[in-house]
Amino acid sequence: MNRRALNALYVTQFLSAFADNMSLLVIANLLGKNGFSPESLALVTIAFFLPYILLAPFVGPFADKLPKAVVLIIGNLIKLLGIAVLLLVNHSGILPLMLCYFTVGVGAVVYSPAKYGILPELTRTDQELFTANSKIEAYTILAILTGIGGGGAIAAAASTVQSSLVCAVLYAVSLGMTFRIPRIHGNRSIRYAREALQFFASVRLLMRHPQTAFSLVGTGSFWMSSAVLRTAVLAWIPLALGIQPDDFRVSLLLATTSVGIVIGALLAPKLIELHRYRKSLVYGLIMVALILIFPWVHHPAMTIVLLLSVGFTGGVFIVPMNTVLQEEGIKLVGSGKTIAVQNFFENALMLSGSCIYYFIVEQGVSLSLAIVVQGIIMLLFLAYLGLKAR
Repeated sequence: MNRRALNALYVTQFLSAFADNMSLLVIANLLGKNGFSPESLALVTIAFFLPYILLAPFVGPFADKLPKAVVLIIGNLIKLLGIAVLLLVNHSGILPLMLCYFTVGVGAVVYSPAKYGILPELTRTDQELFTANSKIEAYTILAILTGIGGGGAIAAAASTVQSSLVCAVLYAVSLGMTFRIPRIHGNRSIRYAREALQFFASVRLLMRHPQTAFSLVGTGSFWMSSAVLRTAVLAWIPLALGIQPDDFRVSLLLATTSVGIVIGALLAPKLIELHRYRKSLVYGLIMVALILIFPWVHHPAMTIVLLLSVGFTGGVFIVPMNTVLQEEGIKLVGSGKTIAVQNFFENALMLSGSCIYYFIVEQGVSLSLAIVVQGIIMLLFLAYLGLKAR
């Protein structure tokens, strides 16, 4: 195990993901200041998910052909461009704000296959890979936690220019840390046009394999629920708990979910043996039960407990499936393609979930009921996985 390189990877991933989440809150504050409705944030998140779908056939081969450390640098540079656009565009329209987060999304989709695909190159055994997966997931969620909590507090207290510059600095430092990761040669024989045409063949192959299909559906349904709940709860907290939307306590409350996911991700290897990864369904069902009762709680302390519990069960639910997907996927189609297919699958579901959420809220459905609908959709996915497991 290359501990020095892995530690650098954890830091660069943390800083980059922190800035991703903080930039969303900067844009959310701009939406509020310019009189947009709370559900308009869903449109901005949809813009972030689009590159994952549009570029999915290309980013896997890109990550497999070049040294993955170089791909991480390119991803961060594109994210920096998105922040630069945010400093230049007119903030009174929603389309320019969507363009900014779309650009950050392009950087994220380039970055993602490399951050996961490099793990097998830096570890030697299945258990080391499992541990590295657990840590990268924990650092990612910790970044979401602090990006939503600390980043939200900075965005609320500082001007748009100041908070945008903080995001830019974080991306720059993340980029610098990447130079501590060895540049392991990729496969120079890869041809992008040919590989892009084979992308959907990779999708079919992974969906025919029982373990990878189970993992794709499981991780996709989890991130769909997480994306919709983040948007919905961000709008729900001020209404249900009587807190002003621009109060930093809103982002701190939302961040408790990420605290739970970090704890769950770190404890997952101890709670679930890798060869019994299907046991994670139990934690998924508990997560759904908590989501279904969550909207009817209107006390801050109980809200914190429920959000923490939702995060914990979600963290245990997703880590084993991520590991199984990488282990089996690298044998079937390669690490870069596997992560690209995973990103495509997850973000297609996140995009669909966000569109459903935006549509039903625009039709006058309450935020509480919208959260319940998301819980029911997650339950249907778990029922499907339960049938596959049997």
